Amino acid sequence: MTQQITHAVQHAAPTSPPMAQSFSDMIRSRHSVREFLSDPVPPEVIRGVLEDAQSAPSHSNTQPWLVHIASGATRDELSAEMVAAYDEQRFSRDFTDTYGDGLYQERSRVLGAKMYDRRGIARDDREGRNEVVRDNLRFYGAPHVAMLFLPQLGDAVRAASDVGMYGQNFLLSLHARGYHGIPQAVHGMFADTVRKKLGVSDEFKLIFGIAFGTAKPGSRLFDLAVGRVPLSESVVLHDTTLD
Repeated sequence: MTQQITHAVQHAAPTSPPMAQSFSDMIRSRHSVREFLSDPVPPEVIRGVLEDAQSAPSHSNTQPWLVHIASGATRDELSAEMVAAYDEQRFSRDFTDTYGDGLYQERSRVLGAKMYDRRGIARDDREGRNEVVRDNLRFYGAPHVAMLFLPQLGDAVRAASDVGMYGQNFLLSLHARGYHGIPQAVHGMFADTVRKKLGVSDEFKLIFGIAFGTAKPGSRLFDLAVGRVPLSESVVLHDTTLD
């Protein structure tokens, strides 16, 4: 069943300075979860997360995100259709998904090696690796998934950056409320399948999904440390000091 949310978003008052440290802790402690309980997230929590996400900045206040939340039978049917599309190799990407062949590919490789090692899947275990992809498409057992679309505005780069900021708000709001999520670019490999199931026009392009719910206690994947590169690898300072 499709439902439109029409309530206006009310923005909270600015956070007082003493909250700055706890906010920093929250950002740094957020991480992606790859095993969820099936327990649904309460409706009022989902609404709160959506209202928080809606406060994301966007170019000229265009707010170019279109978000579909799938739960229950719709979530299950969508997952089954995506798994079938994968098994039949029916890919339908709206955007390229390459990491190149240098630095970024290596970072992705390191993450993959850690995940497969934690799962006990050998490099030559082709079926085991295929099952990891299917697990992705089953939303890691999460009871809900948010599919994030954007309109094709020019080359879509600005709209994509806006949707990225929306997604970050979404994930941080989940974390602040004691829930977890994981952004999943793999969903974008099956854009036609997702659009057809959710009744989305072809003019909207699927950039990624976010599976969300309650993390499974004791999951072997919960504390997977992926790390971040040092500031020196991603920030260049001009007449600026950090000391």
